[in-house]
Amino acid sequence: MRNIGLHEIRKEFLEYFEEKNHLVLPSFSLVPKDDKSLLLIGAGMAPLKKYYTGEATPENSRMATSQKCIRTGDIENVGITDRHATFFEMLGNFSFADYFKEEAIQWAWEFLTENLQISEDKLWATVYKEDDEAKDLWIDMIGMDPDKVIKLGKKDNFWELEVGPSGPCSEIYFDRGENVGCGESTCAPGCECDRFLEVWNLVFTQYDKDSKGNYNLLPNPNIDTGMGLERIAAVLEGVDSIFEIEAIREILEEVEKITDKNYGKDESNDISIRIITDHSRAITFLVSDGVVPSNEGRGYVLRRLIRRASRHGKLLGVNRTFLGEIIDKVIGSWKVEYKEIEEKKDKIKKIVKIEEERFQKTIDQGLEILEEYMEEMRESKLNILDGEKAFKLYDTYGFPLDLTREILEEKELEVDEKGFEEHMEHQRLMARSARDSGEAGWSSDENVRIYKDLDSEFKGYDFIKMDSKVIGLFTDEEEIEKLGLGEKGILILDKTPFYAEGGGQVGDMGIIKSSTGKAKVIDTQSTSKDHILHIVKITDGYIQLEDQVESQIDSNRREFIKRNHTATHILHRALKDVLGEEVNQAGSVVERDRLRFDFTFHEPVGKERLKQIENIVNSKIFDSIEVTTSEMSIDEAKDMGVVGLFDAKYGELVRVLSIGEYSKELCGGTHVDNTSEIGIFKIISESSTAAGVRRIEAISSIGVYNYIRNVEDTFDNLVNMVKANKNNIVDRINSILIDNEEKDRELNQLRSKMASSLTDDLLESKETLNGIDFIAEKIDNMDMSSLRELGDDLKSRIDSGLIVLAGIKDDKLYFVVTATKDLVSKGIHSGNIIREVARVTGGSGGGRPDMAQAGGKDINKVEESFQLARELFKEKIE
Repeated sequence: MRNIGLHEIRKEFLEYFEEKNHLVLPSFSLVPKDDKSLLLIGAGMAPLKKYYTGEATPENSRMATSQKCIRTGDIENVGITDRHATFFEMLGNFSFADYFKEEAIQWAWEFLTENLQISEDKLWATVYKEDDEAKDLWIDMIGMDPDKVIKLGKKDNFWELEVGPSGPCSEIYFDRGENVGCGESTCAPGCECDRFLEVWNLVFTQYDKDSKGNYNLLPNPNIDTGMGLERIAAVLEGVDSIFEIEAIREILEEVEKITDKNYGKDESNDISIRIITDHSRAITFLVSDGVVPSNEGRGYVLRRLIRRASRHGKLLGVNRTFLGEIIDKVIGSWKVEYKEIEEKKDKIKKIVKIEEERFQKTIDQGLEILEEYMEEMRESKLNILDGEKAFKLYDTYGFPLDLTREILEEKELEVDEKGFEEHMEHQRLMARSARDSGEAGWSSDENVRIYKDLDSEFKGYDFIKMDSKVIGLFTDEEEIEKLGLGEKGILILDKTPFYAEGGGQVGDMGIIKSSTGKAKVIDTQSTSKDHILHIVKITDGYIQLEDQVESQIDSNRREFIKRNHTATHILHRALKDVLGEEVNQAGSVVERDRLRFDFTFHEPVGKERLKQIENIVNSKIFDSIEVTTSEMSIDEAKDMGVVGLFDAKYGELVRVLSIGEYSKELCGGTHVDNTSEIGIFKIISESSTAAGVRRIEAISSIGVYNYIRNVEDTFDNLVNMVKANKNNIVDRINSILIDNEEKDRELNQLRSKMASSLTDDLLESKETLNGIDFIAEKIDNMDMSSLRELGDDLKSRIDSGLIVLAGIKDDKLYFVVTATKDLVSKGIHSGNIIREVARVTGGSGGGRPDMAQAGGKDINKVEESFQLARELFKEKIE
C-alpha cells in the first residue's frame, strides 16, 4: 500500500476521475441549498439529489466531489468510541444516465489496487442477493475469487427512498486480518466483528419506486458512489482509528498540548480528547459555511457542538476559552483544499469565542445545580431526574436537555424526558394564551375553523378604495348576523383593499361604510388559511351580513408603510454587502413611523459599519431606482437568484420584488414604485435580541424629518442651557468640562483632608479590648462605597483590630465590618459578625472573614448593634 496522507488521497481521487471525463466540483456548502428536507449535508450525493430525481439537468453527466458532511444523529457516541465522527469527507463519483455498473466497479477497483496499491488479497465485495449482474462483474471482469463476493439482503445492500430513485449496491471491504476477527470459519463481510472494514459503497440507481412499492426499471440508470476519506486514510496508514491518522492526530496533539493530558493514558480523558478533536473540525466548517449559534435548526447543532467541546475542555481542566487555538490547527491543515476557511479565519474564531464565553457564564451555575440534584437522587436512591427539575435547568439556567442527559448518563443516571416535554409544552401554551388574549387571537389557528370557506380576494395592490360585500361577521369567536354601535368584531369581505399583517408589514387601518352604518378598521389580520379578517369597531349605526359596503384604507398611513417596507429590503441587501452574504433575515416589523429588522450576525455591527450601511441605503434612494413586482414560478425565482425562504408553503407562483438589479426578494407586501419616494433613511439603533441575532431600528421619509426637528429642539435647549450660540457650542462645553474637572480636583483634595481628619479622630477614640484595637462608629452622610474606603484606611493604620462602621445617607443605613489578618487567622469572621449586627437593626448581609458589608433598617438601634459587635468580639478573643 502507498504511504500517503488524507490530503494526498483526496487530490489523487479527484484527479483520477477528472481523467475519466468527470466534472470535478468543489465541495458544496454544509448548508443545503433549496432543500427543506435536509438540515445539513450528510452524504456526498445529497447536494446532487435534484439530478437523480429529475428536478434539474446536470451540466455534465459525470461528476466527482470530495463533499464535506455532518452527521449528528449519534452524537452521544462520538468520543465514547473511536469510530464515530460528526464531520467527515465523502469521496464520490457520480453518473447521471451515463456509465453504469461495469465502469463503476472497474474504476473503483483500479483506483484502490493501482493508484493506492492496496493488495487485491485484502479486498472483498458484497452485492445485493438478487443482483447477479454485479456478482458476475466482480468474478468475470475483475477476477475476484467467487468465495470473496458475498450476497447480502436488502438491509445491507439496497438503497431506496420511500418513493423515487432506488437500487442495489455493492460494497468493497478491506480485510484487516484474522487477528482482529471473531475466529469463526464463516467470518466474512457482514459479520459483526471488526475484521472487515467497508471502504467504498457503489449504488446502482436502476429503479424508480412508485407509491405502491413497485420497482420500475429506469430507462437511463445512474451511479452514486461514496468512500469515506478518513476511513481510507486509516487503511493506508495502517491505523485502527480515524483519530490516529496523521492529519487528525495533529489536531489531537494540539488538544493534548492545551489540556496537558496524554492520549491513551486514561479512558475518561481519552473520550474528552476525542470529542474536542472531532467537534473542532465540524465547528470550523459549519461557521465557515455561514452557520451561527442559535437555539433552532442547524444553528443549534453548532451551538451544541461548541458547548459540548467546551464542557469536555473543562473536564480536562481548561477553565478558559480555547477552541480558537484548535481551530488554527484545523485551518492550517485543511486550507490546502478549502481556501475559504483561511480567508474566514478571524470571523470563525470570533464567532466561536463569543459562544464559548456565553457558555462559560452559564455552565458553572448549571453544573452546580445539577450536581445538587444528583446528590439528592443518590440520597433518595433514585436514578431518574425529575422532568420539572430538568426543565428548570433549561428555562432558568440555559442548560440544554441534551447536556443534562449526557452528564447524567456519565453517572449511569437518566432524565424524565417526557416530563421535561410536558413542562415545555405547558410553557408554550401559556405563551400562546397570552399572545391570543388580545385581538390577534381571532386569527389564531384554533379559530380558523369558524371562518369556514369565507374566502376574500385581496385587491390592495391596485386599489385603496372599492365596493365590497360583507360575507362574514364574528364576535367572541361566534358567527353573528349584525354588529351594532360601539361593538367590536371581525368583518370579512368578498374582496378588499385592506392588507392583512404579514411578512413583517402591519395590517391596514381605514373605514368600511354601508347604507346603515360605519365601522373603523383598527387592524387587519389573516389566518393560516388566508382568511382576511378586518377587526372593526362600529362608530355609527350598524352593519350586517350581505351588506354592500364601501371599503377604504387609510391611504396616508399606507404610503408611509410602503416607504418603510421598501427601505427594509434595501437595508437587507446593504447588510449583506457590508457584513457578508451569511447575513440572513431573522424577522422584521414594518410600521407607519418606523421599521425594525432582525438579522443573523455574531457581533455588534459598530458605528463605522452602520454609517456605511446607512450611506448605501440612502445612495439607492437618491439613485431613483425603479421598484417592480412580478409573479413567476419558484424555479424561475431561484434561477434569478431571488432571496427568500423557499421552504415556506408557496403555491405555483411567487411574488418577486425587484429594486432594479440591486435587490430581488420574495415579498407579498406593498411597496413604492421608485426608491426616490422613500425620501431619506436613518438608522436609530443597533442592538442584540438573542445569541447570534442583531436588530436595527430605523426610520424613513417624514420620520427622519421629525427626528431632525427633535434633534434641533434638543440642540437649541442645550445652547440656551450653557449660554452659548450654535457656532461656539462645542468650545463652550469644553470650557465648562475643564472648569468642572478643576473643581472636582479641588473637591477631592478637600474630601481627602476631611477623610484623613476623620480617620485621625476615629483612631484617637478607639477602644482596646484585651490589648486589641476595637473601633465602632456611626458616620452621617456616608454611603457604602465611602464606608468601605474608610474601613480600609483605618485597617491600614492599626496593627491588630476589628472595625465596625455604620453609615447613614438619605435615610439609608449601611454597615461595614473589617478585621486585620492576624485576627482572621485566629478565627475572627467579619461576615458572621456583620450578619448578627445587621439583624439587630432589621437588616441582613454577609461577606468574607476579612471584610463584610450589610444593610440595616432601624437607625435608632445602631448603638445596640455596636454593643452586640463588642460582645461578640470579646467572646472570640478571650
